[in-house]
Amino acid sequence: MNNIATEYIVLAAVAAVVAAALTLTAVILRSKRKATGRVNTKKITTLAVMSALSIVLMVLIRIPFPTAPFLEYDPADIPILISTFLFGPWWGLLMTAAVSVIQGITVSSSSGIIGIIMHFAATGGFVVIAGLIYTRGKNIKRAILALIAGIIVQTALMVLMNLVFTPIFMNTAPEAVVAMLIPVIIPFNLLKAGINAVITFIVYKLVSRTVSALFD
Repeated sequence: MNNIATEYIVLAAVAAVVAAALTLTAVILRSKRKATGRVNTKKITTLAVMSALSIVLMVLIRIPFPTAPFLEYDPADIPILISTFLFGPWWGLLMTAAVSVIQGITVSSSSGIIGIIMHFAATGGFVVIAGLIYTRGKNIKRAILALIAGIIVQTALMVLMNLVFTPIFMNTAPEAVVAMLIPVIIPFNLLKAGINAVITFIVYKLVSRTVSALFD
């Protein structure tokens, strides 16, 4: 048991370092705006730390859905959503890509490229719609609207992704996946996205103030 715990801790640490390095590299390559060095440092450091936190949360917190244990809740999207609210949807999407790849080659390696695609589509859809809505007017009403829209989009995308990829991945008939939509797939994704949205809403301002205090 201790060996398993140690392996998870080591995996979390390695994944966090890789995620941070990937995000840092991506941000450096893309950051050619007329921003000050301080702003660039703020983005680079925050995105790297939040990417690392996302990986650690994904590895260490995995809760099976009661009626379908092969579906697991993890809070990895929370740092991504917070970063999206801080810096905009495209930075959040960049983080999503990095974290999806790391997940696909570590804790979810059995799902391979299909898992990477599904994670990127689900979280990416949430990030883009929520980020676009929130950046047009950063206030509580916009935040609530953005998160609700994100929950709906993520759930809809996961319905589509499951219909397309689950028959291939699980070698099952499409009809079996359709039968799982209402009792399993839709409730799970609504619950997962909803929990992440609520926690993001609660902690976002605290994180935002902390980032501002450190870099402004």
